[in-house]
Amino acid sequence: MSPLLSTRRVASDDLPAIRALHARVFGPGRFARSAYRVRENTRDVSRFCRVAFLDGAMVAALRLTEVVIGTARGALLLGPLAVDPAFAGQGHGRQLVREALDDAKANGVCLVVLVGDEPYYGRLGFAPVPAGQILLPGPVDPKRILAAELAAGALATYRGMVKADARVGCVRGEAP
Repeated sequence: MSPLLSTRRVASDDLPAIRALHARVFGPGRFARSAYRVRENTRDVSRFCRVAFLDGAMVAALRLTEVVIGTARGALLLGPLAVDPAFAGQGHGRQLVREALDDAKANGVCLVVLVGDEPYYGRLGFAPVPAGQILLPGPVDPKRILAAELAAGALATYRGMVKADARVGCVRGEAP
């Protein structure tokens, strides 16, 4: 009998296991990534972060940070998505992303952005952002900035630098 995957929102007592998973998956260079720079001085957990367990062991963790892009609110930055290498390629990361996107949409989030690989994230509804429309701190290959619209036409209303924001909610008609 194969173990069943269980997923849920992150709890504060999950943080040590999440940090250990990030260290195993990404190594010490992870702190130089743009997503980490956006999240500096933010809470460790947002209401959209998720974890996955097999037989009580954490096998995947997903972080989403509430952000403002330019002056437009109602967006999240996805990342990192970490899957234990022993469980990679089994769909656990994709499941966490799908659940998080559904939750975000149900809670009024309009757009989710990330820096990642289109072949992987494209299967989950992410598409390239036009070059120069959305910017992140630090060196980022603009071809790797992807977005998923959770509200029709949302991407067109977001332009500028991504920075952390404690307030979430789609504000339609707000000029970027």
